[in-house]
Amino acid sequence: MDGQTPQEALPVDADALREEVKDKYREVAIDPAGEFHFHTGRPLAKRLVYDDSVVDPLPDAAVESFAGVGNPFSLRTLEAGEKVVDIGSGGGFDCFIAAAQVGDSGAVVGIDMTEEMLVKSRQTATDMGLSHVDFREGLVEAMPIEDGWADVVISNGVINLCPDKQQVFAEAFRVLRPGGTLQFADIANGAPVPESAVQNIDLWTA
Repeated sequence: MDGQTPQEALPVDADALREEVKDKYREVAIDPAGEFHFHTGRPLAKRLVYDDSVVDPLPDAAVESFAGVGNPFSLRTLEAGEKVVDIGSGGGFDCFIAAAQVGDSGAVVGIDMTEEMLVKSRQTATDMGLSHVDFREGLVEAMPIEDGWADVVISNGVINLCPDKQQVFAEAFRVLRPGGTLQFADIANGAPVPESAVQNIDLWTA
């Protein structure tokens, strides 16, 4: 890194980017029916081919702030009893899907940094009686999870918003047990991105 600290080596100011991400997703938590440059809620879940029989019975609060980019469960259905970590859990939609798949014998922990999303997801979990779902405040680059706890780590459209992706994946593998599974949906770009664009924080969230 040519003598640079890890923070200096990042393409953008991580703290400034986090604040912009918080601002954007705070809006999605508070006003899920608002106008955004991405799809949300039940229409998005249908577009991403989530199982209607699972999504339709969920309360609106569990679905309306969903803003993922894919369906991590299309890679593999979770097994009963598995322990799951959701990186960037937002309003909790994927955690609630995971909770149904792992059942009461399993456990799901969602990690998010946006207070309004955490308030919403925690209240929804309480209203749904999901005692095996826990939402924790934290950064995905420093997850509040013990080493080797998880059988599965999932994520949906969050890793692309993190400038230090190597650290995110390092944390994912830290919290996974040996032989555990990482299954995520995200945005990837196969073409070179101009440095001026990489350094533009507004473009990270747009």
